[in-house]
Amino acid sequence: MTDYQEEQRNEIEALQSIYPDEIEILQTEPFHVFTVKVVPQDADNFPDHAMSAAIQFTYTADYPDSMPLMEYADSDNMDDKQLDSLMDFMKSQAEENLGMAMIFTIISAVQERLTDMMEQAAKDEEEAAERRKQEHEEAERKRFEGTRVTVETFMAWKKKFDAEISEKRRLQGISDTISKKPTGKELFLNDTSMNDSDVKFLQDEGDTLEVDESLFENMGDLELDDEDDDDDDDDDPDYKPGDDDDEE
Repeated sequence: MTDYQEEQRNEIEALQSIYPDEIEILQTEPFHVFTVKVVPQDADNFPDHAMSAAIQFTYTADYPDSMPLMEYADSDNMDDKQLDSLMDFMKSQAEENLGMAMIFTIISAVQERLTDMMEQAAKDEEEAAERRKQEHEEAERKRFEGTRVTVETFMAWKKKFDAEISEKRRLQGISDTISKKPTGKELFLNDTSMNDSDVKFLQDEGDTLEVDESLFENMGDLELDDEDDDDDDDDDPDYKPGDDDDEE
């Protein structure tokens, strides 16, 4: 008959010697309950993604023929998805090692698993950064290249362009019509009916025009030649002032 408690005590003693700083015994009766903080050996190589997990183990009455109870007491730099994945991994390791002391095997496997998870997290971050860089570069290229032309986009653009040109021409025609409207002066100068206005006036008067002769009766009294006489005297080289007085 298997002495499960004896096997469990022996394993606890071995674990305390292997992990003196990492193991903490929480309870001994009726079964041992203890935590082991698992830290991957190369965690320093991943300062931004260093992971660790404090795992609480509880022996069952027939351990190691059954799996120990396992849960997290604490964890660092791990999200829920990573924790669930690691727990499934530990359970699979326990099932593979039923019938023998398995805590050391589980812890060693968890250390390696954490290393893989850290490497993957660092790789994911690097790929995400590269993807963001490429997306930024692609966006910059598109910004300078503009929109690629297809038959559909060209026809849509041409329809819009033709409509805009047609509207501009319509507005330009209205503007030209308004600007070409003649001014009052232009209407007067271009009115050919004014050319024969005087003739038409005479024709309306019966080809005769009456003139008031009284307006010209006193024309003889006007001294029209005085200025001419003065000019003649000035032109005579023998003329001397006072000659007119002597003649009188």
